Amino acid sequence: MTRAVPPLPARDGVAASRLWLPAGDWPDLASFLAARFPHLDAGVWVRRFANGEVLDELGQPLRADTPYRAGRCLHYYREVPLERVVPFSETVLYRDARLLVVDKPHFLATIPSGKHLHQTLLMRLRKSLDLPQLTPIHRLDRETAGVMLFCVDPASRGAYQTLFAERRVAKTYEAIVHHRARLSLPRVHRSRLVERDDSFVMHEVDGEPNSETRVELIATTGDTARLRLMPLTGKKHQLRAHLAALGVPIVNDRWYPRLLPDGPDDYDRPLKLLARSIAFTDPFSGEACRFESGRSL
Repeated sequence: MTRAVPPLPARDGVAASRLWLPAGDWPDLASFLAARFPHLDAGVWVRRFANGEVLDELGQPLRADTPYRAGRCLHYYREVPLERVVPFSETVLYRDARLLVVDKPHFLATIPSGKHLHQTLLMRLRKSLDLPQLTPIHRLDRETAGVMLFCVDPASRGAYQTLFAERRVAKTYEAIVHHRARLSLPRVHRSRLVERDDSFVMHEVDGEPNSETRVELIATTGDTARLRLMPLTGKKHQLRAHLAALGVPIVNDRWYPRLLPDGPDDYDRPLKLLARSIAFTDPFSGEACRFESGRSL
């Protein structure tokens, strides 16, 4: 049975990653970590050991030549070399003892993932507001801007997440899309969305629908249209996939209807998708809450 090991304190807003050592015959810790993370240059672990950044369960630094012992617990703090600064700022819309509501900019990831760590909304807020236990209640794509909810008090997070699970949160988005005059609006689009086998993007397949979005027309300008989107469900990339399937993909979308080659962000061409507002009844106060983004497309 795995022993209970208390978490180590965060460093610069980053929680320590925890790794239980599996059965194996590696001679030392450095050999195991090089095999466990083959995508990292071997020099990364040499430097981390030298700087005392690989720790035991008590937070004590370990040596690279420490003999390997299955079942022990290692801690290390994740890092992203040469992380690019996102030159846009978030705005706090509301804060109390339980809830934090933020207006997220385009290009900023919600949580650490891949090549994004400190330049994520969660890490920025933990540091700038001195809230080391802050956690997101839901998520937005990195490319999407707008209203996001975070929980200040970990014990309260479940109650807010239940609102989303039970579809008691009204979310409204706006998008600018490549217009198709023959598309009849308003409409409700339902489909079954699954991830493709060959990539991380979603596509529609036959079967029982697992996603639903109401689409309304706000205005048209030339060959583009501004739409209001009200998703009932929250599948990955739902709005982007639904609009692409309807033949009206979002302007500047590099993933839908087709995945373009990866490249650096073009800050002059943000995805034209905004989480405009979010509304719900607070599970603790019973008050009706509505928060709206101050951003525009």
